[in-house]
Amino acid sequence: MRVLKGIFWTAATMLALAAVAFWMRPLDFFDDYTYLAGALHGVQNRWTWVDGHRLHYEVEGPSSGPPVVLVHGLGGRAEDWRALAPYFAKAGYRVYMPDLIGYGRSEQPSNFSYSMRDEAAIVTGFLDKAGLQRVDLGGWSMGGWIVQLVAYEHPDRIKRLMLFDSAGIYEMPRWNTDLFTPATVSQLNQLDALLTPHPPHIPGFVAADILRVTKESGWVVNRAMTQMLTGRDVTDTLLPQLKMPVLIEWGAQDRIITPDQAEKIHKLVQNSELQLYAGCGHLAPLQCAKSMGPNVVRFLQQTPVGPAAAPPSPGKPKPRLRAGSVTANLEASRGATGPASARN
Repeated sequence: MRVLKGIFWTAATMLALAAVAFWMRPLDFFDDYTYLAGALHGVQNRWTWVDGHRLHYEVEGPSSGPPVVLVHGLGGRAEDWRALAPYFAKAGYRVYMPDLIGYGRSEQPSNFSYSMRDEAAIVTGFLDKAGLQRVDLGGWSMGGWIVQLVAYEHPDRIKRLMLFDSAGIYEMPRWNTDLFTPATVSQLNQLDALLTPHPPHIPGFVAADILRVTKESGWVVNRAMTQMLTGRDVTDTLLPQLKMPVLIEWGAQDRIITPDQAEKIHKLVQNSELQLYAGCGHLAPLQCAKSMGPNVVRFLQQTPVGPAAAPPSPGKPKPRLRAGSVTANLEASRGATGPASARN
């Protein structure tokens, strides 16, 4: 009997300690669950070195499949593709999802600029390190801006380009950019309302942990935001020069980067297709995966790839850059309805 009582009290104490730990650091538990769920579904975690920085990335899908590379947005990480990546993998593609420098489990160097062009160079370096000569490339939000630069600088390496609620063109933000590093629960709720049309309620202890994490790593987001607001590296003059097929996927209720910007990109890129998703906001690749997944796979499977384009001539002058737009990618979890499309 004493042994049973001892086991009971030991178990009760462990459960109590776990409950306290969960209450204090719920995001750590969420991360552990996300990593475990990914591993159980065949997601592999790997690390490499790019330009002297340690970079983490995830890989999913058959090793012999054609490569797809997906780049997350501001404040994001590789796991943000957890809803959409399985559609590529199940269709036979090998999906690579890097954490940009400063984000996720990659290194956060204090001497890195966090500019769009420098992050684009990191993505190109990642392609080199992973041995990926020619890929289908996608980017969400700030990641969309980055992959536009990669596609312009290295058109010979990009078969098709996918832009998900993407930044990059000349458009100043219409909201308070300070919300991307919220310091109060009120600011966090305002940010959540911007990101999704139907924001879920955030329990107080979860909100407190989000604010803790933001305080610790928000300097990276602030530095990247500052770089974007300088107006360098916007892509208005670059987009018309892209020759590869481009798929533009957008939440019809996006308040961060509004659908009119999707229309502008669509007009600037001659060989492009635009798909809008009703009921979805800036987090469309997470919220709308059930509708979006089959469409992006269809795009890759049915859109012919033209001859590999030559990279820009070293002697060719670069287009003049102007003040640019800003975007971000933070997580939420809500469902969505279906798409409405416009195509060339």
